[in-house]
Amino acid sequence: MLLKDKVALITGAGNGIGRATALRFAREGAKLLLSDLDEDALVETRQQITAGGGEATAVIGSVASRTDAKLMVDTAVSTYGALHILINNAGITRDGLTTRIKDGQAQFMPEENWDAVLDVNLKGTWLVSQCAAVPMMKNNYGRIVNTASIAALGNIGQANYSASKAGIIGLTKTLALEWARYGIAVNCIAPGGVKTRMTESIPEKIVAGLLEGIPFKRFAEPDEIAAAHAWLASNEAAYITGQVLFIDGGITAGA
Repeated sequence: MLLKDKVALITGAGNGIGRATALRFAREGAKLLLSDLDEDALVETRQQITAGGGEATAVIGSVASRTDAKLMVDTAVSTYGALHILINNAGITRDGLTTRIKDGQAQFMPEENWDAVLDVNLKGTWLVSQCAAVPMMKNNYGRIVNTASIAALGNIGQANYSASKAGIIGLTKTLALEWARYGIAVNCIAPGGVKTRMTESIPEKIVAGLLEGIPFKRFAEPDEIAAAHAWLASNEAAYITGQVLFIDGGITAGA
C-alpha cells in the first residue's frame, strides 16, 4: 500500500476527481479527512469508503474561509493524530468572455464571477495549504498536491479560471521553495478534459470536436487522475517538488 497509515485531507471530495482520489487513497491505506460544500455528495463518498473498510471523517466547509480551512486541518489532527498529505482539489468555474460587444454595447464578465473563482481556486488553495503546513512542519514531513489545469496556459471564455490555475502553478513552485526545509514536497497536477458529470452533459457534436484535439482521442478517467495524486503523495515521489504534471492525453506535448 502506497499510503499505509498516512493521514490525508482531500478538498472537493464529494464528486468526480475528489471522490475518485478519496477512494484510491482509502485502498492505499490512508486515513481520510474529506471536505466539500455538497453535504449529500460528501456523505456518499464517506459511506463508500467505510463500506470498503476504510477510515474517513467528513467536514462541510469552504476552502475560501480561513475558519473552515483551519477546522479541516484541526479535525484531521484531532481525529487521527497527524496530517501527512493535502490534496487541494476543490475548484469552481464561472465561464464567460472578459469583454465583448453585442448590439453595439459592451458586455463584461461580472466582477463577482472573477472574485468567486479566484477566491475558491487560488485563495482556497493558499489558505488550506497554510493551515495544513503547520502540523506538517512540526513533524518535518508533508506532501501537498495542488490542482491546476491546462487552462493555465489560456482558454477562451475562462480568463478567471485560467488566471486562478496559472496562479496555482506559481504558488506551487513558491511553496516548494519555502517549505522544503521542513520536509514538505509541494507539487501540482494539470488535467485536461476529465470524464465527469459535466462532460457527460456536453452535446455529442461538441464532445467530438474536443476529442479531436486530444492525441489519445478520449477524456481522462477520474481514476487516472487519482493514480497521479496517489503517487505524488507517496514516498515514491519523495525527491520531487515544485513540479507540474500535465495529465492531458498529449494536448500540451507540442507546446
